[in-house]
Amino acid sequence: MTGEAAAHPFRVAVAPLVDAMGGELIDPERAEDGDVVLSWEGREVVAVRLPRLSASLGHMLADLERRHGMPLAELDRRTKQSVVRALEERGAFSLRHGVETVAAALGVSRFTIYNYLNRDGGSGGS
Repeated sequence: MTGEAAAHPFRVAVAPLVDAMGGELIDPERAEDGDVVLSWEGREVVAVRLPRLSASLGHMLADLERRHGMPLAELDRRTKQSVVRALEERGAFSLRHGVETVAAALGVSRFTIYNYLNRDGGSGGS
């Protein structure tokens, strides 16, 4: 991305959101089918390449780890339960192997994840 385009205030403003989603900011002229081109005052400024759904869960887990400042497996039980609730709200357990992936990241069993989901009135999932 050119220096001027990289410093555009709109690009700077959307960068944290795109990062949180696991997306990538690219030059609009490099946009492909499926990318979302964003304009500012009638001019294309940046394109967003959305993450593959399969990569989203890993990105969500990494984001939660950054927010908590430690590996998720080191969190206390209550915090792990809140992580599971947050992941359920974001649809993590509708992904194939979502429960297994989260269980591994939290250092607990699948059974524990299901218990956390059932205790909180969650719907469970795969």
